[in-house]
Amino acid sequence: MPTPHSEPSLVPQPTHCARRPGRFVLDSRTTVRAAPGTEDAAELLRAYLAPATALPLRPSPDGEFTLTLDDDGQGELGTEGYRLTITPEALLLRAAHPTGLLRGIQTIRQLLPPAALSASRQPRHDWPLPCVEITDVPRHPWRGAMLDVARHFQPAAFLRRYVDLLALHKLNVFHLHLTDDQGWRMPVAAYPRLTDVGSRRSRSMVGPAGSTTYDGIPHGGHYTRAELTGLVAYAAERGVTVVPETEMPGHVRAALAAYPELGNHPGRRLDVWTEWGVCDTVLGVHDRALDFCRGVLDEVMDVFPSPHIHIGGDECPTSEWAASPTARDRIAAEGLTGPEELHGWFMSRVGAHLLAHGRTPVGWAETGTGLPPGFTVMTWRDRAHARTAASRGHQVVTGHYRSTYLDHAQSADPDEPPAQPGTVVDLRAVHGHDTAPEEWEPSLTAQVLGAQAQLWTEFAATAEHVEYLTFPRLCALADRVWSGESSFTDSFLPRLHDHTARLDALGVRYRPLSPRPSSAVAARTARPRT
Repeated sequence: MPTPHSEPSLVPQPTHCARRPGRFVLDSRTTVRAAPGTEDAAELLRAYLAPATALPLRPSPDGEFTLTLDDDGQGELGTEGYRLTITPEALLLRAAHPTGLLRGIQTIRQLLPPAALSASRQPRHDWPLPCVEITDVPRHPWRGAMLDVARHFQPAAFLRRYVDLLALHKLNVFHLHLTDDQGWRMPVAAYPRLTDVGSRRSRSMVGPAGSTTYDGIPHGGHYTRAELTGLVAYAAERGVTVVPETEMPGHVRAALAAYPELGNHPGRRLDVWTEWGVCDTVLGVHDRALDFCRGVLDEVMDVFPSPHIHIGGDECPTSEWAASPTARDRIAAEGLTGPEELHGWFMSRVGAHLLAHGRTPVGWAETGTGLPPGFTVMTWRDRAHARTAASRGHQVVTGHYRSTYLDHAQSADPDEPPAQPGTVVDLRAVHGHDTAPEEWEPSLTAQVLGAQAQLWTEFAATAEHVEYLTFPRLCALADRVWSGESSFTDSFLPRLHDHTARLDALGVRYRPLSPRPSSAVAARTARPRT
């Protein structure tokens, strides 16, 4: 851990941090002065610290621990910036917006001894914080992590834990991938078979796409509306926005298993897909399918207040449209040149529905040119696609697979637990993720909202495996998108080594920083057999 007078090891690294002599001690006598507008932040602080410290942190107009909103800082601090001043006598946390206070609270949690983050009562009565002067403002407004719960379902309690871990690292977007070929996880009142049928599959493929091995174990699960609205509220209290994703017009095999009439062969009966990879079954382009999409998105918007709504749009084969008389009629009626143009037409119609309701549609970019105006673009295939999309006027969230796909192995070591084959995405690669290269024109850089990590779960059946694949790589992305440039070897790694004590206190099942994963870890993260 840091020496008494060294700069604190914080992840992400603050914009400006100066260590001062002395320390401020939280104990049973410490009181909190919460200025008007900061009461929710004060309650969250108490909730975070109570399990380990049992500190009451009673309210008092003369409290040594002060939270306040500073209107004078609006221009410099923005929505998420904060200033933290700790002296031996007092602690002052200031922000221009309540969200900034939430970011500062996470810094305070990291400044405390790691045991303060534990979920169980600790045998100590005083909790020192180093004296510091911090001014901290994020580099990007979109700092996110995507979790795929369609391929392998995770319970709502784990999603709340995941949100807490995002908030600790000042990540502010939880992108929840709710539907895919292998499962539909969100209830839609008008279409009950989506969860009655589409949430369960008979088995799962073992190994990468194209494998002929299956586990023979049924898999299923879906959330209730109350669980999802509760998750949204829980995340919002911590300054995290839940961005839902319902895939269309491809990656919809689970929906078509429930409602075959939405596809291109209404009489065909399908099962929920048990394989990985890209399925060739897609939604039809008839009015019934479009009405379905609008109805689903109406419910999505009702549950999720996020300004952005993700509708997928990637990996959509056009072979069914090419063979469909109904699709050919649509091509002729709309003056399109062929089935390939139906994808953009479809996304434009569905995106317009979201825009009419004041939401921004988000889609995965296959090339950087395929999404209609008004979409926020997530680029993943090629770094150049981010520039292409920005030059077309799209706002961009970058997520190049070689540096943000956490389903890929963290090293080439054969003892790594199962992961996506091919490119190794190690800690250095994630920390090196570049949202907007220096050579970009300022006008293009301004179009970049930020970046996020992706965890597809073909190989992550358990919560433990999800955490292993996520951490510590997500720490690296958090550092990059909040702080910007910092030396991987000289700055980030030393801070991360200290930071693992916090992950230990929280019980995070992360990949060790030692060169080799242990066989015991591989065994713990394996697919359950019962």
